[in-house]
Amino acid sequence: MATLRLGIVGYRGMVGSVLIERMLAEKDFQHFNTSLFSTSQAGSEAPSYSSESKVFDANNLMELAKMDVILTCQGGDYTKAIYAPLRKLGWSGYWIDAASALRMDDEAVLVLDPVNLNVIKSALREGKKTYVGANCTVSLMLLALDGLFKRQAIEWVSSMTYQAASGAGAKNMRELLSQMQNIGDRLRPEIDNVAGDILALEKNATQLISSNSFPTENFGHPLALNLLPWIDVALSSGQSKEEWKAQVEANKIMATQKTIPVDGTCVRVSALRCHSQGLTVKLNQKIPLNEVEGLLKDSHQWLKFVDNNKEATLKELCPKAISGTLDIGIGRVRKMTLGEDYLNVFTVGDQLLWGAAEPLRRMLHLINENK
Repeated sequence: MATLRLGIVGYRGMVGSVLIERMLAEKDFQHFNTSLFSTSQAGSEAPSYSSESKVFDANNLMELAKMDVILTCQGGDYTKAIYAPLRKLGWSGYWIDAASALRMDDEAVLVLDPVNLNVIKSALREGKKTYVGANCTVSLMLLALDGLFKRQAIEWVSSMTYQAASGAGAKNMRELLSQMQNIGDRLRPEIDNVAGDILALEKNATQLISSNSFPTENFGHPLALNLLPWIDVALSSGQSKEEWKAQVEANKIMATQKTIPVDGTCVRVSALRCHSQGLTVKLNQKIPLNEVEGLLKDSHQWLKFVDNNKEATLKELCPKAISGTLDIGIGRVRKMTLGEDYLNVFTVGDQLLWGAAEPLRRMLHLINENK
């Protein structure tokens, strides 16, 4: 069979860079005839992994229409500008997207194959051509709880998220580091004075991060020495849009017959990478704790189960331990004092990998196998 022509848009951005890194590590490019597209670098020399010598214009519909598969990490505005005109032109190829713009469209299939491979394969058999990565925290939650969802043992989930700065973008990551540097530079003499008044230092630090000179252009507020308990725009329900995504996207991924309620509070914290979540899980059946642990451990190969003790938790169940890996860390698993049917769970995953790039990369191979 002919090699599929693959166009990648947004390969230089944060998610795109992680995607390319994974594709190179897994030698994926040998399976595709790859062209690179850019909104700002058209005509420049393409990297060596491209099948073409030059980078193409990502706004050129005629060039895009030559592709069998387009994978875009360019963002929602690009999708909104290009997707419909390209389809209207008659292009019938596969569109794989990291952005949220198409997620809730009827023709879009949300992809997370360790969780919903059956849904994806059914969509491929039906000839569906639009596949979209889900919200990062939703994907990480489903991967963590996959064993319990497959057992159909979950009545509802309350998710309290602790989301890294990188979830807001590269500029926000830099701003967090700039804020940290600003604090260190401005307060260094007081920090180094171990005999000084610690409450005076705290007061000065609070005044510093509250000052007009403190760098907050991207977040709008200090994240260093602080947290931000609101992510995305407000909805009439009182939720933020990030919180709303948990239920609607989780149920769409799993193609549930009856909606499983998922809700909670999304919080931005000062980790650079990896989203963490504290989950309260209401079970709909009696399952002993050791059996719960077994279901979680046996769900898929990327599940990293951490025993519920202090030493292992602080060493292994944190962004420092998980960042840059495909591990889905899960721990603090215990029955709660709320009742025998309530579970406490804490999970950590790299939102740039399983939360963004990896499901798209794996979708490429599912399409290739289906051709």
